[in-house]
Amino acid sequence: MTARDQITARADTPETLHRFVENLTALVAFPTEPGAIDAHAACLKHIAGLMAGHGFVARWIEGDHPPALVLSRHEGDGLPTILGYGHADTVPGMEGRWQQGLAPWALTERDGKLYGRGVADNKGQLLVNLTALRLVLEQQGALGFNCHMLVEMGEEVGSPGLDAICAGLKDDLNADLVLASDGPRLSRDRPTVFLGARGAVTVKLSICHREAGRHSGNFGGLLRNPGTEMAHALACIIGPRGECLVPGWTPEKVPDDTRAILSGITPAGGEIDPGWGTPGLTPAERVFAWSAVEVLAFTCGTPERPVNAIPPEAQAHIQLRYVTGLDPTAIMPALRAHLDAEGFDFVDIEEPDARFPASATPPDHPFARFAVQSIARSTGADPVLLPSLGGSLPNHVFTETLGLPAVWVPHSYPGCSQHAPDEHLPKAMIPGAIALMAGLYHDIGAAGRSGLGLA
Repeated sequence: MTARDQITARADTPETLHRFVENLTALVAFPTEPGAIDAHAACLKHIAGLMAGHGFVARWIEGDHPPALVLSRHEGDGLPTILGYGHADTVPGMEGRWQQGLAPWALTERDGKLYGRGVADNKGQLLVNLTALRLVLEQQGALGFNCHMLVEMGEEVGSPGLDAICAGLKDDLNADLVLASDGPRLSRDRPTVFLGARGAVTVKLSICHREAGRHSGNFGGLLRNPGTEMAHALACIIGPRGECLVPGWTPEKVPDDTRAILSGITPAGGEIDPGWGTPGLTPAERVFAWSAVEVLAFTCGTPERPVNAIPPEAQAHIQLRYVTGLDPTAIMPALRAHLDAEGFDFVDIEEPDARFPASATPPDHPFARFAVQSIARSTGADPVLLPSLGGSLPNHVFTETLGLPAVWVPHSYPGCSQHAPDEHLPKAMIPGAIALMAGLYHDIGAAGRSGLGLA
């Protein structure tokens, strides 16, 4: 049995899984929802403790942004340096909305699944990578590369401060490439590699005509109804099949090489409504290579207790997910111009405080090929290679601010209930995820010791 085989075999032992579950139990117990400053700090301290005995030195980063942590291990000036990334903040716990017997801040095993807030996004995925690093070190005493692991506590609110943190630490980090984990696999049993993320912009639209409602009998047919007008405004932004109608919000075409990569791929675990989305594109192209606009919320009046009155105002929140090639600075002007041209100049647009721009590493990058080959060696089958995640991540901080290639290897799956009650991971996924990451870390070290370039 080779050294690599010994490392990956250890990932599939009851001892490793037991230790993983114990560590995940501790991480989930920190209520790290937005604004929970004390929980954020305590969680980062715990993560630092997990790696302290393995030669990682902790550096704490504080400021007028959520806290962050950099764990660093230096093995040699002539070796490549890998920058890992993860986040341990979560969306709100949503207590009281989980299944009976489940709670967001207590890891619970039920029917072969591990439930708890952050299990999938992103505490569990971060812990998979930390566990894999520890297995390599415990087995052979060295990684064969230098390693930084950046853990932030603000990803769920747009990663405020992360760009400035990385810009300020650019010389200290001095990495060659980024290897991180977030988001879902294409499906539970198909290991996946993705090379970027779609940009995300969430916009609030408002219409307000008066301070109070008016009797729907006495004023019906005489006064403008903001709810009706908002419905028509939304209809000029999103077509009847869900297609984006705003000029400048979609790319000109799907590149031929991207179309080839996505050929035969079924996204979202197959949960697809036939006939929905931009015509002429496959489901995979709509998610990974095109723009999508969704209505997140739309309110007027009092839906929980409607009354016989024309509402005075209406609000809607829409979200654009877009791919590389669009000018981020032109997104909001394009929406304003489109609404004005369609006769909706009275709709107010509230620009977002935070947004993730689209970014990606080219599919033919050497490290992308290296990661795919390593995972195939561990699993016996080629992983799915995607040009972009359907969701959004602070990938641009790494590719643009730090100028590094970034490769993402997710350890979740589409049905994990991420950002919802009952967030979970199938327990059976975990050993394989640890094994493929341990194999990948081993292979990077072997290449680094041999002087092979990965970037």
